[in-house]
Amino acid sequence: MRRLRRVKIVATLGPASQDVETIRKLFQVGVDVFRINMSHGSHADLRERVEMIRGIEKTEGRPIGILVDLQGPKLRVGEFAQKSAQLEKGQTFVLDSDKTPGDATRVYLPHPEILQALGPGHTILIDDGKIALHVIEATPERATCMVDVAGVISNRKGVSLPDTDIPVSAMTEKDRSDLEAALNIGVDWIAVSFVQRPEDIADVKKTARGRALVLAKIEKPQAIARLDEIIEISDALMVARGDLGVEMPIEKVPGLQKRITRMARRHGKPVVVATQMLESMITAPVPTRAEVSDVATAVFEGADAVMLSAESAAGKYPVESVAMMNRIAEEVERDPLFTSIITAQRAAPEATGADAIAVAARDVAETLDLKAIIAWTSSGSTAFRIARERPSPPILALTPKINTARRLSIVWGVHAVVTKDAHDIGDMASRGCKFSNREGFSREGDRVIIVAGVPFGTPGATNMLRIAFSGSEK
Repeated sequence: MRRLRRVKIVATLGPASQDVETIRKLFQVGVDVFRINMSHGSHADLRERVEMIRGIEKTEGRPIGILVDLQGPKLRVGEFAQKSAQLEKGQTFVLDSDKTPGDATRVYLPHPEILQALGPGHTILIDDGKIALHVIEATPERATCMVDVAGVISNRKGVSLPDTDIPVSAMTEKDRSDLEAALNIGVDWIAVSFVQRPEDIADVKKTARGRALVLAKIEKPQAIARLDEIIEISDALMVARGDLGVEMPIEKVPGLQKRITRMARRHGKPVVVATQMLESMITAPVPTRAEVSDVATAVFEGADAVMLSAESAAGKYPVESVAMMNRIAEEVERDPLFTSIITAQRAAPEATGADAIAVAARDVAETLDLKAIIAWTSSGSTAFRIARERPSPPILALTPKINTARRLSIVWGVHAVVTKDAHDIGDMASRGCKFSNREGFSREGDRVIIVAGVPFGTPGATNMLRIAFSGSEK
């Protein structure tokens, strides 16, 4: 099954998409990667869903990526004597270490690390920003705040801290347990929530030890401040616009989306744009015009993937949502402006042999109007580097490793096929052409370009390119 688009689609599984036939339909209409959110469900549920996806992968004959999204630290207030309280603008309100049920003047904050980190002037957002406070006085036991945005505060509502660097890891004990379960089951990507610093990603990569690639969700101002370092250590990024739009002024999110997308592409790291892309399709069979434009903007920007959350997990129209996203992406990529916009964003290559080969492959393929760029790759790095260049011809990745093929399912423009490694240059050319014809990229007599590393099977050793005719080597 060959997709007629370069951008990939990530869809979240949930109550609306938990049976095997629905998951199969989602794949058939366009899903490349399935996201499993560990904020919901048990390890047994995780295993069941992974087994379903792997079964579909086997019957459909195409590699499918699985991304497990760790919950991350959930910061919440305590409970109230009357279950809730009304806060008025301008009043003082205290967050403290007293476990006594709260009222309209105070509430317990069961996170001593927050109380120790808060300082005068820091903003505190509660319930996704529906209530806003700022700190007047702070000690390690209590923070006296003034209410800036009034509202009803109730039991266990979430707390966001846009100005505060919290001295805790992005990994909770639950996350560590979920991470080990996901790695043991054999998922392809791990998404880390509420990343603040590069050490948060390093912690997960140390545990993963290459068993899965690690994606950093950018949703906190602290991550924006250290974006270069986080991109450097991560294998991929996600623009998590939901929490990002809570912790930062919402009008800044579109600019940040473009900045993160372009920085990730310069570094050759896949980037996923997520949250509320087709939000109205949770309850309606068609999206709004603004949502269509939002998805199209991400595709025009050159994002590797666009993601559905509640639309596919809990909405009334999960299959229709994926089909709609697929149609939008296909239409954008047919637009005459698409190629010129993507081309204008190209960055200078890094001074490495592999990057030079990737740029040369793109230039040769476009100059000679070749039908495909065929990348023989063991680790996937060759395909990652070529995808960074956003070439006009499609990228066919041939790999001996099913894990590599699954990981590449999130990468722009890459169609991965699992096959045994080439044993010499002639085999590399002849089988590359055979797969290009079989997968519908070329026909007998068409020219393609083949990129590989010699000696074969050496990860990261991209050092050779060759032009070949389908049917006979030149």
